[in-house]
Amino acid sequence: MASGQLSRAEALACSDYRHACHVMLYSDTNAQLFGRIPIKHIVLMQIRFDGLLGFPGGLVNPTEETLEAGLSREFLEEMGVALPVSVADHVESCHAPASSTSLSSSHLITHFYVKKIDEEQIVEVEKAAASTAEDHGQEVLGLVRVPVYTMKDGGGLGSFLSHSFVGNARSQLVNSLLRFNLVTPEQLHEANTHSLTICSNTVEDLKAALTEENRK
Repeated sequence: MASGQLSRAEALACSDYRHACHVMLYSDTNAQLFGRIPIKHIVLMQIRFDGLLGFPGGLVNPTEETLEAGLSREFLEEMGVALPVSVADHVESCHAPASSTSLSSSHLITHFYVKKIDEEQIVEVEKAAASTAEDHGQEVLGLVRVPVYTMKDGGGLGSFLSHSFVGNARSQLVNSLLRFNLVTPEQLHEANTHSLTICSNTVEDLKAALTEENRK
């Protein structure tokens, strides 16, 4: 088992810890971008209130409800539609990574679920999230589809991975893309390489902007 990872039972046995559950929804699709680039898979993430990318879900109290019931409750609040989540959808549990913005992150265990649904259900979730979800425009600023493809100029997944993610959401996404064969290792390597290039260029642009600002 990877460092920091726990079995579901081990995680629930940890006392004095908070628990957070999140879920990645995905479906297969025959759609094509611009009528020529196969999209193949639809993967949903969301833009959070703090501008970071993450997955639907939130804090759950295992002493009051099961992890899965809590995740379904959080999903309904954020997405506006009921979604049954089962133990069979559980992928991993692990200690949350240390965060300079959260002193309590070291006492947080994250539980990650992946659920495959039909494309029609994906569309239903997207519509409900923007129209009836209780948290829309507050805790959740909108849903996004992960571009699970690579364009000739390197755009697509590589560009998406260069954005800012909350906690371990990026690693959860990357690991799940491989685990469920949504991308090949070669495609992921290419995307990660392109992502690093974008991030490097962004840092240089920011440095230049700060230098120019200080001259004024």
